[in-house]
Amino acid sequence: MKTQIFIAALFLSGFAFAQEKKSDSVKTKKIEEVVLTKQVFKKQSDRFVYDVAASPVAKGNTTFDLLRQTPLLSTTDDKTLKIVGKNNALIYINGRKTNMDAESVTQFLKNTPAENIQKIEVITVPGSEFQVESSDGIINIILKKKMSDGLNGNMRMSNSQNKYNGSSASFSANYRKDKLGVSANLYGGDNIQAQHYVLRNGNDLSSNESTGNIDDPNQYIGGYLNFDYQLTEKSNLALSWNSSANKSYNSTVNLFNTIRSFNEKTNAFDTYYTNSKNKEDARSYNNSVNLNYELKTDSLGSKLNVNAAYLNYKRFQFTDNKTFLADPSGNNTGLIPTQTITQNLPQIINNFSSTVDYIQKFKNDFTVAIGGNFNKTKTDNDTKNNTFKEGEPTEFAPNHFIYDENIYGAYLTLEKKFSDKLSGKIGTRYEITNSLGTSDNATKEYRKIERNYNNLLPYLSVNYAINDKNNISYAFSSRMRRPSFWELNPVRNILTETNYTQNNPFVKASSTYNQELTYMFKNSYFLILNHSFFKDVITQVPLQGYAKSMDGKITEQNVLRYIRTNFGDKQEMSAMLGMNKTFFNQYLTMNFNVGVQHNVNNGSLSVDPTNGDIFLDKEGKQIVYSNNIKSTSILIQTNNTIRLDKKKTWFLGVNYFFVDKQQIELGMLKNLSSLDVSLKKNWNDWTFALNITDVLRTNIVEIEDYQANGNYNYVRNDQFRRGGTFSITYNFGNQKVKKVRDIEGASDAIKTRTR
Repeated sequence: MKTQIFIAALFLSGFAFAQEKKSDSVKTKKIEEVVLTKQVFKKQSDRFVYDVAASPVAKGNTTFDLLRQTPLLSTTDDKTLKIVGKNNALIYINGRKTNMDAESVTQFLKNTPAENIQKIEVITVPGSEFQVESSDGIINIILKKKMSDGLNGNMRMSNSQNKYNGSSASFSANYRKDKLGVSANLYGGDNIQAQHYVLRNGNDLSSNESTGNIDDPNQYIGGYLNFDYQLTEKSNLALSWNSSANKSYNSTVNLFNTIRSFNEKTNAFDTYYTNSKNKEDARSYNNSVNLNYELKTDSLGSKLNVNAAYLNYKRFQFTDNKTFLADPSGNNTGLIPTQTITQNLPQIINNFSSTVDYIQKFKNDFTVAIGGNFNKTKTDNDTKNNTFKEGEPTEFAPNHFIYDENIYGAYLTLEKKFSDKLSGKIGTRYEITNSLGTSDNATKEYRKIERNYNNLLPYLSVNYAINDKNNISYAFSSRMRRPSFWELNPVRNILTETNYTQNNPFVKASSTYNQELTYMFKNSYFLILNHSFFKDVITQVPLQGYAKSMDGKITEQNVLRYIRTNFGDKQEMSAMLGMNKTFFNQYLTMNFNVGVQHNVNNGSLSVDPTNGDIFLDKEGKQIVYSNNIKSTSILIQTNNTIRLDKKKTWFLGVNYFFVDKQQIELGMLKNLSSLDVSLKKNWNDWTFALNITDVLRTNIVEIEDYQANGNYNYVRNDQFRRGGTFSITYNFGNQKVKKVRDIEGASDAIKTRTR
C-alpha cells in the first residue's frame, strides 16, 4: 500500500531505533538447540539465550508481545523489531525463516500464541553460514519439544481499539503419529491502519504545507501446513507450504495543501489552496513451497541438509490521485479536478532456490560447516501511469520493468572449543550476483541496467568464560545489503501534486562492517559495545526545488521528491548496559536497558538519479541536499512483569521506552517514548489479557531538516498507537505432543526482499 511505502521510505529505512521492512537473506543454516536449566537469560558463544519457559510473560501473549519484552529487543512502531545496535532483526523459527513477505510476518507473529515457545535466541553478529545483510541480527524462536504421540493446539481471539476497531483470530495444531508429523496454522483478521500527517517544505520564497488523514483498511488471512516423515533412523523428508493474502480496498489519502510563493511584481506572497484526494485498491498473495531432505551421517551430529523451493509473490495495486482547487477552509471550489493521475502498479515475483549444507563434527570439539546456495529470481512490473488535466488526457506513461537476478553463494565455517573457557569461530562467505533490469519505455540510458559483482565476506568470533560469573566475547563480520525488489521497481507513489516518493532501479548493493564487544556478569547483567560502518547507504533522500529536466524544462512549482538512492557513508556507535533479573521471590521480573548511540552521517545528492533532473532555487542556482551532521542520543527501555497473587494467575505488566532525538538521513528525528501496561489472568487452559499501548500518547514521529541553502523539510506522522487489545487464548489437547521437525527453506533468501 502506498501509505506503508511512504512510511517505510520516510521513517523506517533511516530509523536508528526502528528498521527497514525489507531485507535480503540468501542463505540460512539450521540453528542447533541448546538445553538450558534454570537460567532465564544466558550468553552462549555467538548468541544470547532467553528461556521463555522459565519466565511468566509467555502465557496468554502473542509471539510479537513476547519478543518485544525479550532482553535486547525493542519496537517503536508496533510493527518491526530491532536488536540493540542493529538496523534490522530477521525472524527465524527453529532456525529457519518462513517464506512470507514482511507484512505477513508481522501478522503471523501477532496472531500466534506464545505458549509453545521454549526459548528465544538473539544472535547479534551472525556467522558466515548465515547470509544476512547490513548490520542485521537474528531472532531465533525455538518451539517446545514434546514427548509423545497425539494432538494438541491452541485458539486465540482478540479485539483491538485504536482510532478504529480491529479483530483477529488464530488456530494452530500439532499432530504426531509414529514417523509422521503434521503441523498447521491458520490466522485471519481485519483492521484499519490510520495515520495523520503534517508535511511542510520550502524556503523563504516558496512553501508547501499538507495536512490530513490516511485510512488504510486491511483484511488478511494466512497460515502454513508442514509434513515431516522419518524415512529411516538417520534420514527425514519434509514438505512445507506457507500462504498469506491481504486485501486493502478503498484506502484513502485526504490532504489539504497550502501553497505560498513570493510575487516579485506585488512584493507579496501569493497563496492558493488544493485538496489531494487519493484512493487505492490493492491486494497481495504470497505462496511458497519447500522440499527438504536431511541425512545424519554419524552419532556426533554430522549431517547433510538439502532444500529446493519455489516462491511466488503477487501484488496488484491501482491508485486514483485527484487534485482539486480549494478555499482557505478546505472546501473544493470546483467539481472537476485540476489534475488526475491514475496508476496501475502490479508486481509479480517468481523465485527458484536451492541450498546444500554439510556439517562435520569431530570428537575434539571441532566443527566444520560448508555449503552453497543458488537463487534465480524474476520480477515483472508492468506499470501504467495516466495523467489528465481538467478531465483531458495529457500523458500516457507505461513502463514495463523486468528484473532478473542470479545469486551464487558458498561458505566455509570452522568452529573450535579449545577448553571449557575458550571457544572460537572463523568463516567466510563468497557471493556472486548477476542482475539485469530492462525497461521498454524509458530514455536510452535507462532502458538496460546491468550489475555484476562479487563479495568476500569474512567473519570472526571469540568467546572467553573468565569464570562462572564473568564472560567476554568479541565478533567481527562483513556484510552487504541488496536493495529490495520494490525499491528497484521504478514507480512513483504520489502523495500530492508536488510531493511523491520515487523508487530507483539504479540502486546498488551497500556494504557494512560490524564489530561487537560483549561482557556478561552472572547471566543477568551485560554491557555491549558496537560499531558499524555503512558504505553506500541505501535510503530515501528528499530533493526539493524547481526541477530542471535534461531537455531544459523547469517546473512551475517547488516540488519535493523522496528518492531511493545510495547516499554516502554512515557510522553508528553504541554502548548498551542491561539487566534481566527477578526480585522479591520472583514477584517482579525486570528487563532493563540503558544506552547511548552516536551517529555520524556523511552524504550528499544533487541530481535525481532516476531521470537526471537537477534542482534549482529561485535564482536558478543548483541545490545540493547534504547531511554531514553528527548526533549523540540515549535509549532507555524497561519491561516489568509483576505477579499479583501466590497462585501465579494474575500478572501486571508495565513497559516503557524512550529514544532521544538523533540525526538520520532525512534530518533530525525528535525523541520518541511510550508507556504500555497490561493485565493478564490465567485460568486453567484459558488466558484473558488486556493490553493498553502508548498510554501517554507520546509515540509520534517528527522529523525536521534545515539545509544551509535555506530549504527546510518537516514531517509529523501520528499513527494513533494509543489503544487497547483484549484477547482470549485457549490451549487444548495432549500437551506432550512432539513437535514437527523444523526445516530451513531454500527460498528464505528472497522472501524479505518482497514487499
